[in-house]
Amino acid sequence: MPAHLFTAFALGAAALLPATLAHAEPDTRLAAQVDDVIRPLMAEYRIPGMAVGLSVDGEQHLFYYGLADLEASRAVDERTLFELGSISKLYTATLAAYAETQDVFALDDAASRHLAALAGSAFDDISLLELATYTAGGLPLQFPETLEGDEAMLEYFRDWRPDFAPGTHRLYSNPSIGLLGYITAERLAQPFDEAMAEHVFAPLGIEHSFFDVPADEREHYAYGYSASDAPLRVNPGLLDAQAYGLKATASDVLRFLEAHRAGAPTAPLQAAMNTTQAGYFALGDMAQGLGWERYAAPATLEQLTAGSALEVVLEPNAVERRAPPLPPSTAGWLHKTGATNGFGNYVAIAPDERISVVLLANRNYPNAARIEAAYRLVEGMRAAW
Repeated sequence: MPAHLFTAFALGAAALLPATLAHAEPDTRLAAQVDDVIRPLMAEYRIPGMAVGLSVDGEQHLFYYGLADLEASRAVDERTLFELGSISKLYTATLAAYAETQDVFALDDAASRHLAALAGSAFDDISLLELATYTAGGLPLQFPETLEGDEAMLEYFRDWRPDFAPGTHRLYSNPSIGLLGYITAERLAQPFDEAMAEHVFAPLGIEHSFFDVPADEREHYAYGYSASDAPLRVNPGLLDAQAYGLKATASDVLRFLEAHRAGAPTAPLQAAMNTTQAGYFALGDMAQGLGWERYAAPATLEQLTAGSALEVVLEPNAVERRAPPLPPSTAGWLHKTGATNGFGNYVAIAPDERISVVLLANRNYPNAARIEAAYRLVEGMRAAW
């Protein structure tokens, strides 16, 4: 076994729409705490609609605000699908870690070992783990816009040359973790969406999460909104499902987080989730997991926002490899931001306090504001519970 494998529109009509609660008996104190954080946030950033999921010691609470569709005046509710953006990477990482439990590869293997098209390329010296942690050597945030189709994508990877030695620098990258997901599906001998549905969604009881929204769910698919209130939906792109393409309800996302926090229903999936939460590379106060970014206790708001600043997201940063990796922790903070042009989202787990937080919004707004809102929610629950 590898060493790392561990067993709203806040103005106008929407401002009048009340938050609603599901999954637990209504708690007016908690609802008031959430209102105090979310309503001013929506007003400041003119967010049309939000879904907020909280789990407190295993009891789940869901709150819905504002509108999923401004033109149709359609309210956000329990069926509303939000574009998750890069929160999708948590699911891709979980599937890859699951594949490792099935002995189809080891994350320490060279990427080219499991994708013959990359043999003889830079990926002979780049591991699947380095793809998962954005430390392959400088893969960019996005593919060149002119690329179309798998063959062009593979040619791009074959011709690509790293700027840094693998494992020495982190540069946040959709192609990096996207390639991990592509290889995972190839080795599982399934299309990526089918592999995810079988090995992750079905065991967790996830039923309203889609890479391609089916016809009978499209009425529930929220519109995102630009700064000028133009309705937006994410465009298809290379490795979009693997990197940023999932659409889901807040309830499904909270279910996924709770499996990471409280335990998965099968031993292989539990081992996979442990693998994603380990800390492989250190960048300041942040330890990079597989998708997850983790902070030791006591994690401060300043640490969390600094680790999600633009210079961390958009620029290469030197990292220190943890050997062996930091094991999954029962204390501290794990989180992930995610956005598309029209959506801005955030998820976090405070393991020692048995709290999970989901914030989904149909407008892209600053990472720092998302993190602060979640942090304030956790502080409020910490004080009340």
